[in-house]
Amino acid sequence: MQVSIIIVSYNVRHYLRQCLDSVFRSAESAGVECEIFVVDNHSFDGSAEYIAASCAAYMDGRHPLIRLYIIANRRNVGFGRANNQAVRRSTGKYVLFLNPDTIITERTLADCLREAEKEERLGAIGVKMLRSDGRFAFESRRGLPTPWTAFCKMTGLSTLFPKSKCFGKYYLRYLDDEKVTPIEIVSGAFMFCSRKALETCGDFDESFFMYGEDIDLSYRFLKSGFRNLYVPTPILHYKGESTHKNSFRYVHVFYQAMLIFFRKHFPASSLALSVPVHVAIYTQAFFTLIRQQLQAFARYLSPGQYRRPISVLYIGSEKSYADIAGKQESWGIKLSYSPTIPRHSDANIVAFSAETHSYEQILDVMRNSDHRSHIGTYFASTGVLIMGNEIYT
Repeated sequence: MQVSIIIVSYNVRHYLRQCLDSVFRSAESAGVECEIFVVDNHSFDGSAEYIAASCAAYMDGRHPLIRLYIIANRRNVGFGRANNQAVRRSTGKYVLFLNPDTIITERTLADCLREAEKEERLGAIGVKMLRSDGRFAFESRRGLPTPWTAFCKMTGLSTLFPKSKCFGKYYLRYLDDEKVTPIEIVSGAFMFCSRKALETCGDFDESFFMYGEDIDLSYRFLKSGFRNLYVPTPILHYKGESTHKNSFRYVHVFYQAMLIFFRKHFPASSLALSVPVHVAIYTQAFFTLIRQQLQAFARYLSPGQYRRPISVLYIGSEKSYADIAGKQESWGIKLSYSPTIPRHSDANIVAFSAETHSYEQILDVMRNSDHRSHIGTYFASTGVLIMGNEIYT
């Protein structure tokens, strides 16, 4: 088995189905033999049953390249533990940990395998993640969050001086994002690991429930003499910017995970950092509350502005356009149509027919756009329109 792909899912069945569709295409395009494990963390949206019904052709062993397995947990065991469940059952030479809110392209697996085979001491590969408007996601590659690097991030120095090798090491924005480059930390949204590194260093530390597991595993790879790489093959990470990163819950969970990491790897600094970490949590919570109150007040003053329908430019066949056009009123969207890809669009969303366009083509269009529109995908076979923050069925 060449590649084992593990996707942990929780109440995102339509994103998950789209992610699997992109994985199937990538494996078939590259001729890569792979096993896929979907670990459902006790979703209440029927994810496991939905995937079993819609992807049955990949579960019965008849597909020449792909075998899909579903592990349905009876409770939410967290990101790390759920991944580890599948790692223990996997057999691939490489293991890809993949978020369900991602789209990979038809060449993603081939690109990663090509670079992996060149690196004898490979730890993990990270890729060029794009946001839903096609912009580069800075979390695609990161430096090790040493106490100094973490201090620069928490105080905003890394934002003020993003290209500085002294202050900007968290996101490594001084590196060329079009070149294969050694990096320190690989994002858990797409983490292409060698089996050898996992067997040497162990899998995810289950003391992290959410966030921080990828940082810890990447660092353990480095400490054991493996190399982590950034490979500039593009994928889409829908929720890179829409996971409510300004919310109190996100800030609290993220920085608590950072404290676990510091206690484990930098015990001498963890106590000194605990005070600024808690200050950062409550400062962010304060500004989040103010922002929410200002937004609520703006909606009160101009209610009509926030009730405007989302404008969607649909690119696909006339038949599928007729299908989606019949739903625009009930969905509350304002729809326009183009049979070909325009050079510019003023629509909020540019929605592609996922059944007539390749994912590579879709991502190339968004990457080279002016980034004023966000990506959408429509599946005529299921009647589902998927966007970064909304699902229309």
